[in-house]
Amino acid sequence: MNRPKPGREKEYEDIFMALQKKEETSFFSKLLGKKQNGRQKLLESFFDISIPAYETLNAPRVGFDNNATEWVKEKYEFREDKALSLEEFLRQMYGYYVVELVPEHDGIPLYIAPHYEPHIFRAQFLKDCEQIIGERMLETAYTSQLAQGAILFGQQIMGIADDYAIKNNVTYLKDQRLPPAFDEDSAESKAHIMFSAAKWLLWWGGRGHGYEADF
Repeated sequence: MNRPKPGREKEYEDIFMALQKKEETSFFSKLLGKKQNGRQKLLESFFDISIPAYETLNAPRVGFDNNATEWVKEKYEFREDKALSLEEFLRQMYGYYVVELVPEHDGIPLYIAPHYEPHIFRAQFLKDCEQIIGERMLETAYTSQLAQGAILFGQQIMGIADDYAIKNNVTYLKDQRLPPAFDEDSAESKAHIMFSAAKWLLWWGGRGHGYEADF
């Protein structure tokens, strides 16, 4: 989720809370045929006073950074649909942040969904750890949080992961980026997922970003 611009923190939190309330009532509003213009205006205000995750990642941009522009040119070469010329395609992609070119770190998870961008951790992986973290903690992964909430959640998961790793003699996985051979029932797999989730939450939360739960 975006982080607030300096000096706009209170306004940012107020809009976040208002959007959360609208999310809860939107279904009933639709049933009643009410327009969701209020939510759209709140979203516009939210984006106006916040900084996107791409900037925190310092992701290179097409048209601004040579490596990003070359990256998109290469993508064009492998496109089957060449209805657009290269020049048109570059215009269409102008300003696009290429997260794929960001050096690997804790804010770029390995547990992702194929249809999401590579800096988004897929909470679904935590379901493999439900018996360890508990149902309540799993529900938190599906509840949007501001930065402080993300930090607290990350600290909680890290504490559980540390205890679990000690008991199962897999503490080395805390500092291992690449996952072990995937076996959802293994202690190695569960520990690595929890460590990765915790480090992702702490990386983003520590830089002022919360997260938006998506289903």
